[in-house]
Amino acid sequence: MTDTHHGPAPLGPLAFLKGHGTENDFVIVPDPDGRIELSAADVVRLCDRRAGIGGDGVLRVVRSAAHPEAAAMAAEAEWFMDYRNSDGSIAEMCGNGVRVFARYLQRAGHAGPGDLAVATRAGVRRVHIAKDAEDGAPGDITVHMGRAALPGGTVAVAVGDRSWPAVHVDMGNPHAVAFVAALDDAGDLLRAPVVSPASSYPRGTNVEFVVDRGPGHVALRVHERGSGETRSCGTGACAVMVAAARRDGLDPAVARPVTYTVDVPGGRLVITERPDGDVEMTGPAVIVAEGTVDREWLEAAR
Repeated sequence: MTDTHHGPAPLGPLAFLKGHGTENDFVIVPDPDGRIELSAADVVRLCDRRAGIGGDGVLRVVRSAAHPEAAAMAAEAEWFMDYRNSDGSIAEMCGNGVRVFARYLQRAGHAGPGDLAVATRAGVRRVHIAKDAEDGAPGDITVHMGRAALPGGTVAVAVGDRSWPAVHVDMGNPHAVAFVAALDDAGDLLRAPVVSPASSYPRGTNVEFVVDRGPGHVALRVHERGSGETRSCGTGACAVMVAAARRDGLDPAVARPVTYTVDVPGGRLVITERPDGDVEMTGPAVIVAEGTVDREWLEAAR
């Protein structure tokens, strides 16, 4: 991990926090002035669950004005979520990550209950932080995820010698949604499912396997591009909701808002698609720890 400003890198420890949204967990690196450069190898080390801190990804917290990819959004959103998958690759969006990012901003005193905007590589996302409950439990966080795109075309997902038709949904990042008889049909998900035609997803895709639990209620397992199977995927839950609604003949554009409950291995999310196409995701976000990374460990890891 190196510092981008001129002169020797600081010798002190690197601050971090750990948080999760429905058990989709992240290492949070506060870097308001954009002075820390995270290499792909650094991210892999931080996310290592045995030799590092452990996480499905890294959230670097940077002021939009201090990051070249976000400077154009600075007037609309003060903070930029620089998100990396656990394999070090850069991702456009992470729905659970946005909620955890907002919870960090609240904890750090940069935001309070109410509305705020967060810049991401998929554009600005509107966020609402609910007030704490009377018992002191932190309020849920709602993210306006934007409109879903349905590129169409025939897509299939395969695990071993089994395959299923899938729905191509784009939530700022790509998804292939397959409806299956049982979640175990997805196998162990140690390897990425095969998605065809590959040309539909030139940069790879997230894959969701979905079963019905009841009217307006589904459950999923997900293989996230660059992270493997995770306990939750916010954009995936949104993609699943949209695919399920269309399968069920529900289109909010010609009716009223449509809401589905989406169970993920790590908890539950509530997804609503509005008549204007905006998809809202509501769920918990928790900060569980904070500390410092030992610089000597970083040097030794290199």
